[in-house]
Amino acid sequence: MRYFIIAGEASGDLHASHLMRELKQEDTAAEFSFFGGDLMQAEGGTLLKHYREMAFMGLFPVLLNLHKIKRNFILAEQKLLEFKPDVLILVDYPGFNLRMAAFAKRHGIKVYYYISPKIWAWKTKRVNKVKQFVDEMFTIFPFETEFYAKYNYAIRYVGNPTVDELTSRPNQEETFDHFVARNNLSQKPIVALLAGSRRQEIKRILPVLAEVSFQFPEYQFVIAGAPSQLQSIYDEVLGTTPISVVFNQTYDLLQQSTAALVASGTATLETAFIGVPQVVCYRIEAGRLGTWVKDQLVKIPFISLVNLIGGREIVKELFQQYCTPKTVGAELSLILKDANYREKMLQGYAEVLSALGGSGCASRTAKLMVELLRTK
Repeated sequence: MRYFIIAGEASGDLHASHLMRELKQEDTAAEFSFFGGDLMQAEGGTLLKHYREMAFMGLFPVLLNLHKIKRNFILAEQKLLEFKPDVLILVDYPGFNLRMAAFAKRHGIKVYYYISPKIWAWKTKRVNKVKQFVDEMFTIFPFETEFYAKYNYAIRYVGNPTVDELTSRPNQEETFDHFVARNNLSQKPIVALLAGSRRQEIKRILPVLAEVSFQFPEYQFVIAGAPSQLQSIYDEVLGTTPISVVFNQTYDLLQQSTAALVASGTATLETAFIGVPQVVCYRIEAGRLGTWVKDQLVKIPFISLVNLIGGREIVKELFQQYCTPKTVGAELSLILKDANYREKMLQGYAEVLSALGGSGCASRTAKLMVELLRTK
């Protein structure tokens, strides 16, 4: 069968590449045409547009690149019709992908969505587009089943791809001594800093985390460098603050860390899986106004996936004006010095991981997709 896939970000490229690998196991005649990245290209097929030319985030970047976005739509529509796929598979990236879902349905092409847009957090009206244009939704968080049920839309929960990636991660047996030696780090225990992946995000969050480091001289603070960024952005933000950066080793770093300060997102779930107590730290633009906007628009009680999946506060979330060197430092001190506090958090992690289920997300999804395509 023929599969047209659209992934517009680095995470989508990763998840889609795993899905493609499993689709080839289920369908030996599989052909792929896609918008994605290097990982998808390594699985075979035709890369039509790299996600680096599509990832415009935020109001002003979108406005400045409207002409490019329009060209991307035109190209996707043209190539979709030329390829004549058995199914269009969309991976997250809702602004672009929901429009493509509507286009595909107008032309009689089946639409599957892998990794739901976060419409349960904001822009919940998009659920109407999902119901209208998406034939099958394959979700990765257990709470999404209840969300969609409120709108009388049945979805298929397939587990979480992060579990797969972490279960099979390399260097799981590496020692602390080996890790610090190969990264020219000291022998002090490590506090990992996961300050986000986007330039503006790093600029807002990292200065706070860097200042916290001065409160804990007996620890070394180490940044997990975002693959999309260069060392220069960290040098610009840190100035003379002596904090090391390691790139392409986030899981390795977490594995050797005593605690972590983490920007909200999938990183909170990754940190929980590896068993590192964490403080969730996040800041957006507009100061206190940003808090008001978040309270008005965001429809969920927590900003971290750990707490959302757990349904309660398992990790402390310090958002906006509450994310300061003083508040972050106080919470980190609890994690480092209070054994009961750490243990309670780790017990909460176990509940979250149990709710997610085991590995095999991409395999289950591919099997379901192929079965559905063959029977409908």
